[in-house]
Order: sequence, then C-alpha cells, then structure tokens
Amino acid sequence: MDTLITAARVLPRPSAPVPDGAVLVRDGLIVAAGPRADVVAQAAPDAVRHDFPTGTALAGLFNVHTHLAFDASREMLANFSDASSPVEDARARLTSMLRSGVTTVRDLGDRDHLGAAVRRSFAGEVAPRLLVSGPPLTVPDGHCHFFGGAVSSDSDIRERIDANAAAGADVIKVMASGGQITEGGADMWESQFSARELSVVVSHAASHGLPVAAHAHGADAIEAAVAAGVSTVEHCSFLTGPRTFDRRDAVAARMAEAGISACSTSSRNWRVIVEKLGESTASAMYGRLPWLEEHGVRLLAGTDAGLPGSVFDDPVGALELYEWLGFSRRRILEIATCDSAAGLGLSGVTGRLEAGLAGDVLVVEGDPLASLSALRNPLLVLAQGRAA
Repeated sequence: MDTLITAARVLPRPSAPVPDGAVLVRDGLIVAAGPRADVVAQAAPDAVRHDFPTGTALAGLFNVHTHLAFDASREMLANFSDASSPVEDARARLTSMLRSGVTTVRDLGDRDHLGAAVRRSFAGEVAPRLLVSGPPLTVPDGHCHFFGGAVSSDSDIRERIDANAAAGADVIKVMASGGQITEGGADMWESQFSARELSVVVSHAASHGLPVAAHAHGADAIEAAVAAGVSTVEHCSFLTGPRTFDRRDAVAARMAEAGISACSTSSRNWRVIVEKLGESTASAMYGRLPWLEEHGVRLLAGTDAGLPGSVFDDPVGALELYEWLGFSRRRILEIATCDSAAGLGLSGVTGRLEAGLAGDVLVVEGDPLASLSALRNPLLVLAQGRAA
C-alpha cells in the first residue's frame, strides 16, 4: 500500500527544502521525496493520501541518549527501584516519544535488559526504532552500578559485554567517568576506567560487531575514551572540577579525524541550568558544543530522557539550546536527523527523506526552518511507513 504525503514544503534534508513537495512511502520505505508533481505521478491510484497545505515534511527526529527505565521525576531512582511494571512503563515512554516526532531512540542504560524486552513487546506494533545497550559497564559501587553492570577485571569486562551482546544489545555503554545521580560514586570529572581498560572494552565489543558509547564528563576520561576508539562520547563536558573545564583541542581534532561523535545529553532543563549557574558559567559549559562543531566533531541529538525534568516528549525544548548558542535552524535539524543517523551508523537506513531509506517521516504545522517551535505541532508521524 502506498502512502502519499503532500505538504507546503518537504525537507529531503534540511539544507535542500522543496516548496510544494510530496513524499511517497511504499512497504515501509521511501519511494520518492521532492516536487509534488514528480512524486504524485509515481503513486498508485489507491494510495492513502495525506495533504498538509501549510505543513512541512521532514525525516523523523532522533534521541540517541535515553533511559526508558526512569520516569523523569525527582523520585526517579526510588521509582526505578520499586517499579512493578517496568516494561509497560517503558512502552508508554517510548510511545510518547514517537508521538512527539522521534522515530529513532537509543537507550543507554537499563537493568535486566529492559530495553530489549520493550523492543520485543512492540513486535507487530508501531514504535520508534529502538537501539539498546543493556546494563552499562561501571566499577563496583560506581556510577549507575544499580543497573547491574559492575566489573572489576578484564575477564569481568568481557563477560559483561558477552552477556549484553547475547541479550540483543546494539551498543556497549561504559561509564568512563563518574556521574551525578549515584551517591558515593566518583565525581563527574573523575575517571572510573584506565585507558587500557577502555581499550579492552572497545576491542571486545568490536569482536561482537558492536560500537561503544562512553559516558564521559571528565576531560581525562574523554581523552582516554577517544584514545581507546569509542564511537560516541556522551556528555563530553571536559570537566576538571565542579565548575572548571579543560577543552582539549588535540582531543577534539582526534574525534573529528576518527569520526567519533559527541552527544550533549542536554534536555529542556538547559534554561533552568542557565538561570542557576549564570550565563557566564553556563556559556563555559555549553560552549563546548559550538567549539566541537568548529573542530568538525559530529554532534548528536540526545536528552538523557528519564532523568529528573528530562521528559520524553519534548525534543524541541532540548534543540532550542543550540539556537541559544547561535546554531542555525538548518544545522539544528541536521543534528537531529541526518547527523544523528550518521553517528549511529544508520545513514543507509534513515535520517533523510530519500528513496530506499525507511519511511520515518514527521509532518509538522508551519516551517521549522523559520521557527523550531513548528516541531511542537506534529500533524503526522510515520515510523517505518506506519502511522503512529
């Protein structure tokens, strides 16, 4: 069955808007996207048609850093520990993401392989594409040890990676530095693994054909993770203390050269953080993003959804940080679509409206190239060709 979408404008990619355009999806894949007359001519006579005379069609959005096990409340850790129906709760969170326009999700930390169970539970149903890590590797009593991924030796590292791979992991997550939600663990800027240990993680993950995502706030942890050859650096804060930073040009250059991507994991909470820290400190913290961009490091869209205040259904609130930092709306849309696809190795699957790619399509009221707020008004969401 054909699905034909017409809109005031179509963004096959954000840099190439097509006025009065259309998108044709067949059997879950895009057949054509471009000028209306050209696309309509390829549609079957009985195509299901959706017309949006004032809307914009673009590729579905990405959120590459989420935690479906958490509920985004202040009591999220207690609620996580006491959850009686974790799969159902996570399903609801994933569905809310889809309805907000997110068609590809990467979950980077759960307990008992919740993400894989959630993915199985959606068999035959409409849902975002879901990539999962399973329990992240950490040190005993280290950051997020409550997920069950603590390791204390090279053999432990290999066994945990083997177990995650066997359970269906798409990526291996390692807590290269401490974090802020684990009482008694390492501080955010402190390293949890040596460069040698991170190399063991990367090499053994590679034996399963899996990339590695490194949680790394600390400048030393980032440098070690990059040297080890991880695929993505999560947070990438370059912290050296509570409010001190050390952006290392050589590390950023190596990231760019090696194709290692960075995810800021910033949610809509960024405005509260700016108010709390003051513009000077906030600019020093968030300024790493334009700095990484200037160095040619690929940026990915991810919000750490599930942490307090980091809700699952407001991707736009997070993307507005980039506008505050001076990014153009075109670049922001690229980060949220084709760049995130590239960072996850999915350029040949999704991230653009292009023939042969998955029918992941978002239609919004208005023009997001004129105002990001248009993304808050989804009119239609297709996940692999199926309407949410």
